[in-house]
Amino acid sequence: MIVAEQKPLAEMKTLINGAENVLVVGCGTCVTVCFAGGTREADIVSTSLRMATKLDGSPQQVTHSTVQRQCEWEYLDIIEEQVKAADIVLSLGCGIGVQAIAEHFPDAWVVPGLNTSFLGLPTEHGVWEERCAACGECLLAVTGGICPVARCSKSLLNGPCGGSENGHCEIDPDVACAWQLIVDRMSSKGKLDALLEIQPPKNWQNSRDGGPRKIVRQDLRLVEFED
Repeated sequence: MIVAEQKPLAEMKTLINGAENVLVVGCGTCVTVCFAGGTREADIVSTSLRMATKLDGSPQQVTHSTVQRQCEWEYLDIIEEQVKAADIVLSLGCGIGVQAIAEHFPDAWVVPGLNTSFLGLPTEHGVWEERCAACGECLLAVTGGICPVARCSKSLLNGPCGGSENGHCEIDPDVACAWQLIVDRMSSKGKLDALLEIQPPKNWQNSRDGGPRKIVRQDLRLVEFED
């Protein structure tokens, strides 16, 4: 899931400054799970902004709505009229959601209410941890399902750096050494020898370093059938 955090209310107020009508749009998927931008959060943010701007002596009309997924245009059609009526749309979706709304409604001015952080999972109540760097060349089959790119502080592909202590990364004693986790996992499965195979330098062209990425599935594209 995409993990994000809300921007401070003061920053949101700055982003919507000067607008008479503001629409806060929540997202019902990833950011709902991490309690940053779901229906509840959209309600709280819109209420807080109405109260804050009123107290400042420059009240703004702030309404809210939540779509199932901001990252797919078809789910945005239900807010079309609300977007048209708004001077500014404050998106409580991830960075993808902000851009999806802006692309789908080119006449709208869309600003982010969240800071998108990483791809991760909830490890306990109220705690989310990074698990994937979306590098475009997955190595999880080689490392026992533990990502060295996202979870090793140095993104090492061929073993630990030697700086860890008691299974913890040298950068922070609260951070587990990814390679200690990998070695333990592979050892428990009787596959430790597989780590002796040297991994070649990673092809970072498949990652963000190669520019904006796109996947095209020809088998899923619409096919025109003859009558």
